Amino acid sequence: MGPVTTPSEVAPTRSDPFAHGMSELIGGPWGRHATRPRQRFWWPVRILLLVTVAACALGWAQKYYCRDPSNWVHERQYTTMCYSDVVALYYAERLDQGQLPYRDHAVEYPVLTGGVMAVAMEGARLFPPGDRPQGFFDVTAILLTLCALVLVASTVRLAGRRRPWDAMMVAVAPVLVLQAFTNWDLLAVALTGAGLWAWSRNRPGWAGAALGLGVAAKLYPLLILVLVLPPLALRSRRLGPALAALRSAAVAWLVVDLPIWLLYPASFGRFYSGNLHRLADWDSLWFGLQYAVGRQNTPWTGTAFSISVAVLLVVLVGAVLALTLAAPTRPRVAQVAFLVLLAFLLGNKVWSPQYSLWLLPLAVLARPRWGTFLLWQASEVWLLFTRFYFFVGNDKAGQGVPEWVFLWSVLARDAVLLVLAGLVVREILHPELDVVRTAEVDDPMAGPLASWA
Repeated sequence: MGPVTTPSEVAPTRSDPFAHGMSELIGGPWGRHATRPRQRFWWPVRILLLVTVAACALGWAQKYYCRDPSNWVHERQYTTMCYSDVVALYYAERLDQGQLPYRDHAVEYPVLTGGVMAVAMEGARLFPPGDRPQGFFDVTAILLTLCALVLVASTVRLAGRRRPWDAMMVAVAPVLVLQAFTNWDLLAVALTGAGLWAWSRNRPGWAGAALGLGVAAKLYPLLILVLVLPPLALRSRRLGPALAALRSAAVAWLVVDLPIWLLYPASFGRFYSGNLHRLADWDSLWFGLQYAVGRQNTPWTGTAFSISVAVLLVVLVGAVLALTLAAPTRPRVAQVAFLVLLAFLLGNKVWSPQYSLWLLPLAVLARPRWGTFLLWQASEVWLLFTRFYFFVGNDKAGQGVPEWVFLWSVLARDAVLLVLAGLVVREILHPELDVVRTAEVDDPMAGPLASWA
């Protein structure tokens, strides 16, 4: 059987100016009369999943040196940029001693993440005792690679039938390569993608269940459940689906968390109390502000600091919600979700490097343009480099990079994201500029809100 054409499928090399220009390096953009094979295996999703596996393999190779904890000497985990919490917490959370999270030791993560840690700990026991740290990392990497595949598959579906290749930005993102195995965040990111996919398929109950499990792995999916779906539903005068998602999320969260809460209340509370009392972390704007006012040696703590953070978060998120309700046309789900998560990260006192994975699929779906996306990715890579070499300088005076270089790198990354947010806001206010929203497509992620203003 011969090839078939797909006239409705958007080719980035034809529609995106940056991709069009870069394609000249490999022979030019996709031709007007080009076709793709009929063979089902080479559908976009399969190609993108293969690319994702390759990206995760590259991420594993990038972390390979740090799999062996004996290499963590002379700051090599930083100078080689291969540091991973997975290796560090194997010891810090006493997994090397076989202690079960929550029952034997109060880990600093939500219950579902603790469960994945326990699975990896059991998997590591299949290795000889001397190889168990590496085994723990490898088992974790396999589990997180599965999460990455779910993430990319859901992004393909959320992008809609016309734009499946937008997911390539997720599959090849430097942030995915560098941060996939830094921590367990991909678990929550994958569950969030699955939940939004279910929402887009008009399955609010399943959407809530997936997002509720995401909250059991990392708190940030709660922002989508509370600050994204209900305001858009209110705007559409269809609160029922959003409330159904909230109910399902509560049930899913309770099924996972309630047994641990009842059996080990002190261990269960460690994650929540620890986050409440955390200091301003390195990559946050609050840490930079402390440096600017000369408080780096006496960091802000206490109730006043927590209230200040809360006020800033309310202001930033409130601005996004006001835009959601006042925009001339109902914004797309991805646009609001990206802006809400970015507002939360900018105002929060913690922005660990792997948190940028939260933004990755939403940034792509909110504004699938290669130019600004790659600029953001470049700023993340540079920030990670300066972060690690700032740590080197902290431990060894005269080496690494000075603190001000790292802090300016944080500001540069945040500035790029603010530019991206500004472009998203412009497209919310002027939907005719939005490459996703066309005469044929309103919002591929709208689900039960489709055809409602």
